[in-house]
Amino acid sequence: MSQQIRTHIIFFIFLSLSVSIQAQIDSKKKNVSIPAIENDKDTLDASPTTPVKSLGNIGNFGGITTPKPTPNLSMPKKEFSMFGEDFGDPGELYADRLKKHQNSITDKLELGSKGSKVDVFFGNHRTKSKTVQVLYRDYGLEDGDLIRVSVNDEIVEYRVGLVNTFRGFTIKLREGVNKIEFLALNEGYALPNTAHFRVVDENNNIVAADMWALSVNVKGTVNIIKDPN
Repeated sequence: MSQQIRTHIIFFIFLSLSVSIQAQIDSKKKNVSIPAIENDKDTLDASPTTPVKSLGNIGNFGGITTPKPTPNLSMPKKEFSMFGEDFGDPGELYADRLKKHQNSITDKLELGSKGSKVDVFFGNHRTKSKTVQVLYRDYGLEDGDLIRVSVNDEIVEYRVGLVNTFRGFTIKLREGVNKIEFLALNEGYALPNTAHFRVVDENNNIVAADMWALSVNVKGTVNIIKDPN
């Protein structure tokens, strides 16, 4: 084979390889288009959506119990009143409630009214002292007992509350009988009206002393007789 023929064969081989490589590169650059195929049984539903129906009063949905509608409850209507009654006098209503509360305590403790219902006389007691102190205190529970104190029918203490310590006043004695009266104005909340009194002369000697348990409007009286010097 001559040299010229060999050269042509080699050139032809290189030319074939070059054309094959170029064809492969062009095929990669081109997009392959696939035509759409119509399908009568298309899975996409383009029909308008309809609103979801309300669950209503389903008793159980997915493990969650829906509450049932509660019927309207008609509550009794009551007029507001500070004192529990319409157009009542506040003072009278308060006094009435206090009295009921007092009676309730009395009934529960079975206290009752153990005070004297008749006037009590504590006797005649003599002294030569020109003055005396009239003292009184509540010997029981300090429960609001009230008394009125008079000397020779003149009111000295119109309304005084009894406490657990002695307190009182000093009077100048006249010749003869000096009448001292203690009037129970109430019985407190622990019945009855209880007190311990003392009459003390100017030398701090006790002239008279006693205790009482009185009902309302009952008196306790003691006479202090001043002897002439």
